[in-house]
Amino acid sequence: MNDISPFSSGISILEITYVVTSVLFILGLKMLSHPLTARRGNILSAIGMGLAIIATILFHKKDGRPIGNLGFILSAIAIGTVIGWVIAKRVKMTAMPQLVSFFNGMGGAAAALISILEFPHVSSELIAKSGMANGHVLAILLGLMIGTVSWAGSMIAFGKLDGWIGDMRIKVMKFVNLTILAVLIGLIVFIMTRNVTSSSELMPLIYILFVIAIVYGVLFVMPIGGADMPVVISLLNSFTGVAAAMGGFLYSNQAMLTGGILVGSAGTILTILMCRAMNRSLLNVIVGVFGGGGQTNLAIGKSVKEISVSDAAVLLSYSKKVVIVPGYGLAVAQAQHLCHELDKLLGEKGVEVKYAIHPVAGRMPGHMNVLLAEADVPYEQLIESEVINPDLPNTDVLVVIGANDVVNPAAEDDPSSPIYGMPIIKARDAKNVIVMKRGMGKGYAAIENMLFYDDKTKMLFGDAKVTLQNLINEVKSL
Repeated sequence: MNDISPFSSGISILEITYVVTSVLFILGLKMLSHPLTARRGNILSAIGMGLAIIATILFHKKDGRPIGNLGFILSAIAIGTVIGWVIAKRVKMTAMPQLVSFFNGMGGAAAALISILEFPHVSSELIAKSGMANGHVLAILLGLMIGTVSWAGSMIAFGKLDGWIGDMRIKVMKFVNLTILAVLIGLIVFIMTRNVTSSSELMPLIYILFVIAIVYGVLFVMPIGGADMPVVISLLNSFTGVAAAMGGFLYSNQAMLTGGILVGSAGTILTILMCRAMNRSLLNVIVGVFGGGGQTNLAIGKSVKEISVSDAAVLLSYSKKVVIVPGYGLAVAQAQHLCHELDKLLGEKGVEVKYAIHPVAGRMPGHMNVLLAEADVPYEQLIESEVINPDLPNTDVLVVIGANDVVNPAAEDDPSSPIYGMPIIKARDAKNVIVMKRGMGKGYAAIENMLFYDDKTKMLFGDAKVTLQNLINEVKSL
């Protein structure tokens, strides 16, 4: 048990610090819900984490002894801080999803390592009193399993987002993953029902649990494809939070527990909301049956219609309502600032400009919100797809910049499509559609987009950054 020097009131400095830290975490998370306060929310949460680390090093005691190995601890903090700072400063907006996956995976790995290191030190008195079937052992095993799955899955997600790991779409994968998940749960039950005098006797089983969890983490993310990756990233994030909360239980650390619960619950809620936005079930996420499948080539015999930059500028300048649909291609071109410059120019001409934001546009939850916030686009201009869809028939021009799957009519028209049933931005309802693309390449789901062949649609080919700059110049000249 912890031995913390208390005040006369019985409340320790460490406990007060943990309460303050928890409040800062909660306030920070609340502020993250709006772009105008998100930066302050991050700062508050970082201050809370800093306080928790400092207070733990200074005031945490076990069996009357302070924390040892301070040199190693401080060195690890310093090295991690430098590496994290450099990576975060250098990362491009297009690589932000990969960075989120990588950092999330490191959190899961840390939770798993804590469990592996703590298991051999389960108190012999506790084992003699209640056997292996106790809350302490359960927290260790759950932290190991969930943390490992989060780490392995996040690393696969990182590779898939970065383009060097492809999809592994096998029909029996659902049953394979369910079987492995059952084995993991069964192994936890088996360990907790063993009659031993020391937990170290079961370390071989712990290593087996660790390896199987790695296999499950890899296999449940490998089939993921299409526009489903943001949902999986959100789920993995919640896994890491739960694993961290298990560590909070182990060390009676209220700050770690609060942080883990907040991350786990927020990630779970976001996952459920995104599943609804994708018309998927949470079970499908867990067993890894997202994405997959091809689509009949419905575009045979059809052709696209192109539009020139000058004609597009005239069409936009003399419209009353314009809706812009941003996608991953906008991030790749790093053209968000030019996009905002264009919408401001149109606004000066009396055009009402809004952005239609799909919940899974991009490669991570909120990717487009972050992208446009970086360009100082007012939050009030960002409208969720389900809110803006009813107004699209009254929209003069809808401009798609780098988006594909989230405007694909196959989600409504083609039952054979892997995205069938997914709510989309109903771009074809607008009076005119301009699609900015480099070429006729397919989107992340690798399926044909019949919107490009619609009579209302005009294609404006070229790099988004160059095209937007040319479009801005044309609008200025009118």
